[in-house]
Amino acid sequence: MKTPTTEARLRRLLPPVLLLILAALTACTAPTPAGPSPSGAMSEGGAMQPATEQGEREPEATSDADWKPVTDALGRTGKFGDNNTVYRIPLPRTDLHVTSQGVDIKPGLSLGGYAAFAKYDDGVMLMGDLVVTEAELPKVTDALQAHGIEQTAVHKHLLEQSPAVWWTHIHAMGDPVKIAEGIKAALDATAIPAPAAPAATQPPVDLDTAAIDAALGRKGTADGGIYKYSLARKETITDGNDILPPTFGITTAVNFQPLGGGKAAINGDFALTESEVQPVMQALRKGSIDIVELHSHSLTEQPRLFYLHFWAVNDATALAKALRPALDANGLKPTA
Repeated sequence: MKTPTTEARLRRLLPPVLLLILAALTACTAPTPAGPSPSGAMSEGGAMQPATEQGEREPEATSDADWKPVTDALGRTGKFGDNNTVYRIPLPRTDLHVTSQGVDIKPGLSLGGYAAFAKYDDGVMLMGDLVVTEAELPKVTDALQAHGIEQTAVHKHLLEQSPAVWWTHIHAMGDPVKIAEGIKAALDATAIPAPAAPAATQPPVDLDTAAIDAALGRKGTADGGIYKYSLARKETITDGNDILPPTFGITTAVNFQPLGGGKAAINGDFALTESEVQPVMQALRKGSIDIVELHSHSLTEQPRLFYLHFWAVNDATALAKALRPALDANGLKPTA
């Protein structure tokens, strides 16, 4: 007669729960089968391949024809950015006469709202910013909410100001025509004027722009009498699986408005990760640049970004030199 093995005797004597524990312990001591580690994939030849991000979606390149239903619904046209992947429609408040600390604010300094669209394989995304008066804000909020357009931030970009102006950031994903109709309803609740014909030539910028460029280590752009910098971050920013291009507004913006005699008012915001907020704030204050607001513009982007708005009036080159340490503490793409 065959003698029972030790394992067989245990199976007759031990309850089922203990048998499960015994099986688990046995599996832990079993040899590990050959195969790829969790950090990579094994090729046919046995070489380890580097891990890659899975599921991230780049926006698609588009043409004017793709956005004609949107421009028809809004009654406004825009321009392409980021290799024709973002269609951005400007919504400046050219109708408002806003003053802050005795400075007449030009629309290009801080009153330039926009609506930016990008097409992904799962739908069209909108990101934007509307500049509205305090009296308009409740009606704009109601119109946006009624059309399913999210408000991801409501705040100010300037210190003391007259009249009181607010900025509301907007986001939506879905059918582009329905999104455009929602934006149109919000615009109808404001006095934002119809777009004007583009100027044939840019007005001169009464500043030493070469000295400003040298101080900041970057080349700016003249736009409507304002000298501007739009500086992209070094890392990829995503919302869910969708990659957000810089033209969506995921940038550090620095604007110089000439005031005569070499002086300028500066306004804009730094796009910062959590670890950069305090160093940039300290650098700005060391340069006697005022902090206006610290807030977010979106709800679900990764890495999480915070926007630090600033203000100062001084000699333009001195302001640029004061800004440079803050830019150096900001995680921006290297200059060319």
